[in-house]
Amino acid sequence: MKILPDDKNHLKQSQLYSEDLAPVPMHQRTWGTWNYAALWISMSLCIPTYMLASSLIGGGMNWWQAILTIFIGNTVVLIPMILNGHAGAKYGIPFPVFARASFGVSGANIPAILRAIVACGWFGIQAWIGGYAIYLMTRLWIPAIDSLPQIFPASWTLQTGPAICFLVFWLLNMFVVYLGVDSIKKLLVFKAFFLPIAALALLFWAVSAGNGLGPILDQPSKFATNADFWNFFFPALTGMVGFWATLSLNIPDFTRYAKSQKAQINGQIIGLAPSMTLFSFIGVVVTSATVIIYGETIWDPLVLAGKFDGKLLVSIAMIAVALSTLATNIAANIVSPANDFANLAPQKINFRTGGYITGIIGILIFPWKLIADPNGYIFTWLVGYSSLLGPIGGIMIADYYFIRKQRLNVDHLYRLKGKYTYSKGFNNKAIVALLLGILPNVPGFLVTVQLVAKDAFWPWVSDIYHYAWFAGFIVSAVIYFILMKPNKTKNNDKGYDLKNIELRSVQG
Repeated sequence: MKILPDDKNHLKQSQLYSEDLAPVPMHQRTWGTWNYAALWISMSLCIPTYMLASSLIGGGMNWWQAILTIFIGNTVVLIPMILNGHAGAKYGIPFPVFARASFGVSGANIPAILRAIVACGWFGIQAWIGGYAIYLMTRLWIPAIDSLPQIFPASWTLQTGPAICFLVFWLLNMFVVYLGVDSIKKLLVFKAFFLPIAALALLFWAVSAGNGLGPILDQPSKFATNADFWNFFFPALTGMVGFWATLSLNIPDFTRYAKSQKAQINGQIIGLAPSMTLFSFIGVVVTSATVIIYGETIWDPLVLAGKFDGKLLVSIAMIAVALSTLATNIAANIVSPANDFANLAPQKINFRTGGYITGIIGILIFPWKLIADPNGYIFTWLVGYSSLLGPIGGIMIADYYFIRKQRLNVDHLYRLKGKYTYSKGFNNKAIVALLLGILPNVPGFLVTVQLVAKDAFWPWVSDIYHYAWFAGFIVSAVIYFILMKPNKTKNNDKGYDLKNIELRSVQG
């Protein structure tokens, strides 16, 4: 049965359907090349990007080693970004729906929730950054905030003053979620103008105070031997890939609005690696300059700003950081997990509810601990979650390109009983491939977080963790392909005329 585009009553009868998860009709796909380039430029210009680069300097790299690592990492992650983005642009479907093809209509909740939890972590990190900016400003005018009694356990490493400001900023984020995502548009415009100007001003200060670029770029690497460098480089590279491993999965959430495949591909090529590298260069230069100016490596820009003279200057800078962080947090860390949580119960969880869930989990992850030092930021957080997301990406790409040959049955993606039902809604072969892809990285993770002794495993076993995203991606992709290959000839997915996707009925 066919229905008119404005008659969605039949669609709504499906338990797997909601307005947020529905295919985007062709006439609503309006994003061109420069929209995607602007999206990446906007998302790249954020404090975590600065901290990404400066953490490499803090870890011992010199300026060109850090920049090259970031460029290579972002070039690598661009590949799955474009490959996964293809399905969104072709069929107009978001990431949770795309995952139904490989994991099953119910099993898709597994990658969706894993990805959502990572987004919650990023939400918490951004909320902590914004809250800490408010704290730095507040203590300039109200020094007594540092004298508040300690109310949190010592193991939390959380002081009362920063905690209060974090909670205030978190509540501001939740208020924006309550108002709806459209309320953030003006803040995104503000961010687009402010952050580049602020970044260039910070670069100018670093060059001036550091007596020119020469002394700054002459700062040597802190690695005593080549072996020390390579031991840091490979997990650092994995961390750079892991930085955008989340978006490499849920990029269909954005490419579903693309005018064409060319638009999403060219836009991402133009926007991702160049903007990340350029903004990271500023972080590298400024962090290197702090060694000359202050005699120590200051990799956190908020701590650095706190050293500036003048209450008014610091206050303006911190307010601006808080506002731009708020804009980034809603745009990058709420929209996607809200879709992921909605996939759990499309009829019951909407954007607002998904946003609240994201906010609560973002606190429980203890974000202040994740970014307390460069090693924790890279080796525990970035590399850690890349070991979960790499296998998911490998499975989805193997399924879409090698098993289904880029052909999906859109109707059946919204059916409880259809081609993607597998075994009671779960594709057990995808789940096995996922677990086997995660398994090689478990020993190294346990050693990194110090849950087991360093000599508990053979060195080569724990060292696999240094290549977490790559190892998980390859292992899961190969195993999934082998397991699914016998069914390859049985795949009868049909590609549909994209102009008529919105006319097709969905049966529950």
